[in-house]
Amino acid sequence: MRRPTRTAAFGIAAVTTAATAAALLPAALGATASGAVPACSVAYSVTSQWDAGFQGDVVITNNAAATTSWNLSFDFPGSQKVTQGWNGTWTQSGKTVSVASMSYNGTIATGGSVSAGFLADWSGSNPAPTVFKLNGTTCNVNGTTPPTTPPTTPPTTPPTTPPTTPPTTPPGGDTAPPKLHVSGNQLVDSTGKNVVLHGVNRSGTEFMCAQGYGVFDGPVDDAAIDAIKSWHVTAVRVPLNEDCWQGLSYVPAAYGGANYISAITGWVNRLVAHGITPIVELHWTHGTYTGNSAGCSDVNATCQKPMPDAQYAIPFWTGVANAFKNNTSVVFDLFNEPYPDRATSTTEQAWTCWRDGGTCPGIGYQVAGMQSMINAVRGTGAQNVILAGGLAYSNDLTGWLAHKPTDPTGNLGASLHVYNFNTCSSAACWDSQVAPVAAQVPLVAGEIGENTCSHGFIDQFMSWLDAHKLSYLGWTWNTWDCSSGPSLISAYDGTPTAYGIGLRDHLTSLG
Repeated sequence: MRRPTRTAAFGIAAVTTAATAAALLPAALGATASGAVPACSVAYSVTSQWDAGFQGDVVITNNAAATTSWNLSFDFPGSQKVTQGWNGTWTQSGKTVSVASMSYNGTIATGGSVSAGFLADWSGSNPAPTVFKLNGTTCNVNGTTPPTTPPTTPPTTPPTTPPTTPPTTPPGGDTAPPKLHVSGNQLVDSTGKNVVLHGVNRSGTEFMCAQGYGVFDGPVDDAAIDAIKSWHVTAVRVPLNEDCWQGLSYVPAAYGGANYISAITGWVNRLVAHGITPIVELHWTHGTYTGNSAGCSDVNATCQKPMPDAQYAIPFWTGVANAFKNNTSVVFDLFNEPYPDRATSTTEQAWTCWRDGGTCPGIGYQVAGMQSMINAVRGTGAQNVILAGGLAYSNDLTGWLAHKPTDPTGNLGASLHVYNFNTCSSAACWDSQVAPVAAQVPLVAGEIGENTCSHGFIDQFMSWLDAHKLSYLGWTWNTWDCSSGPSLISAYDGTPTAYGIGLRDHLTSLG
């Protein structure tokens, strides 16, 4: 599926096929003589266009009896193909496109209007459709042929019959979860509306399988998701284990390979079905590392390594991207907490390793850098938003912009982790180190938390993030000791810990 990027898109003149009266129409629809107002009119426009795709819009004006539901159809003259839409159910068979009303916008009063939009692929040329039918009745019938080429300037007047009631569209934006892409330094949905994510991490899927205990630590059924949503959560971060995804021999077959993939995709799809944005991330990885701050000496993915091993991480991300590339509501977080700075002797070496991978000082395997993992994801055709955390366990973003990887789609953002015990844990540091990155690219604080069994620190940080309109997710929705996790809940029905009360009350206060 092809999606626009605002950096690649360019505005073009709107193509309109709205028309005024003058043709014989069915008597039942109130138009019987030349000069009568058409039963319906449709204004079609291309609001932006890029190399292989475009965003379009239709405005339907009803001049006949009020509708309770509607279906608009038209034929594309060229090779255009709708890939997704909003404010209606969009389908396409051959060249014929149909969009049917939703539950909230089926009624169009006499003289009223409704709009719907879509994204589409194109090649060669992008001519506008010329014939539109609303519930089987031809619109714009007045003896005037709609233009076959775009006007050189945008239309300066609205449709000939102004709506007498406001368009019956939802409050704005996609139906949850949003279809995400990047526009400047913002996450936006398919309508261009800014999206700020608020959520939780759901740990377990990174370690249970490698330890032979299962796939999930606790329930992940519909009731469990409802409990998460009761905190006004809009995003859940899903940590993954690359050895389990690829089914290495030490992982029990019941918890690895196809069984692990099926469990994870089912979990992600359930989150989507509940209107939640899933952020899937590579957490525990392969490769022997015994240097500074080593979490384990095991070659297997049984702890956090400073960077992923290229031999395993590249096929992992190819597989994950292929699994979710048809749903841009799913976000990819490339690697949980890089710390090549603990293995190398200079900060520049660490940032170079972070971006370029390969042979990195202090790390005994070939590293998958952020650029190679981005290349693996984009090589599948996936357009999903990608996040990349910085050094020092994603707490240091000082070199992020100077070493920013290249993403051909422009859908790249930064990930940040902040706890009360991190180096960058004050407003002064956030102002000097985090804000400049957030001014250039979307930034998601993928993990926030504190080990105090209280919430004074995250209260302060959430207020800072809110003031900068940034996304954040608390660690973690698991029933562990809040001082060792830290854990947000004491029961999977959503009962908060003393620490979790802070996140819950803050999110619910946001509405």
